[in-house]
Amino acid sequence: MSTKPSADANHKKITGSIAGMVRPVNKTPLTGRVIEEKSSPPRPLASSPAPQQAAAPAKKAPGAFKTISEVADALDVQQHVLRFWETKFSQIRPLKRGGGRRYYRPEDLELLRRIHHLLYTEGYTIKGVQKLLKEKGRAGLLQEGAAAQAHNGNEQSGAQKVQASVRGSVAMNTAQRSLLQTVLVELKEIRGLIKAD
Repeated sequence: MSTKPSADANHKKITGSIAGMVRPVNKTPLTGRVIEEKSSPPRPLASSPAPQQAAAPAKKAPGAFKTISEVADALDVQQHVLRFWETKFSQIRPLKRGGGRRYYRPEDLELLRRIHHLLYTEGYTIKGVQKLLKEKGRAGLLQEGAAAQAHNGNEQSGAQKVQASVRGSVAMNTAQRSLLQTVLVELKEIRGLIKAD
């Protein structure tokens, strides 16, 4: 009896130790043995990003025309929403170039911001915004939006002043605290009744 390993055992040891470097490709038709060849490093998939990073897009001037994707990102809505709004509001008229690409002027973007605010923040319906546009016109709606933004800015600074004065004031006494707690309980009950309706 020989202690010499068999040829098959040696073959298994060799192929097992270099398993990451070789792969089976084909079997011979007569013996059924595996023909192996060295594998090359894996190639990147066609859809994987190139090793070089793309340069960040340059910022546009404030008066530059914007694409539909830029406007959609600015308003945080999907592109199809902007296309839908074009069908509902005739005042939105982006410039269309070859292939139907839309380019929005700065005044289009301001009108879209105002429409977005009316629909999503103030709770108007599309018909309600259409009615406002018909009554006040494009310019009137934009002026009203600018005035509302200026007014909100003043309210915020006033609220900040109140918060600062409250922080600096003396702590409430127990009577004031209990009165505020009862008012808070009543307000929560009222909110519950409103939500139930």
